[in-house]
Amino acid sequence: MAASSKVCFVLSLILALSFSSIKVSNAARYLLQTTPGIPTMPSLPKLPPLPTMPSFPTATLPPMPATPLPTLPTNLPSLPKPTFPPLPSTQLPTLPTIPSIPSIPTTIPTLPFPSPPPSS
Repeated sequence: MAASSKVCFVLSLILALSFSSIKVSNAARYLLQTTPGIPTMPSLPKLPPLPTMPSFPTATLPPMPATPLPTLPTNLPSLPKPTFPPLPSTQLPTLPTIPSIPSIPTTIPTLPFPSPPPSS
């Protein structure tokens, strides 16, 4: 995160320095003084009005015939229950044992320090 903000800061400095030169400032002033104002938009030609929608006659549909729905039978025969053959008994392979993880020492060993030089 800090590296990206440094890169952004450096790029903004380079951009500011490049626009601060005298030639760029003079060119920008020249362009601002020589360009005319915003051109006016040309007017669109007048379009003819849209035609009116014709009115269509409404159709009269005959009524739907009332037919009685068929009745469902009430005494359905019972279906036989399916029988499946027994599953063969298979021996599952034994799972490998996971080796134990060695314990991590929690104490820091002391390091021997050299003796200071004799003072003279």
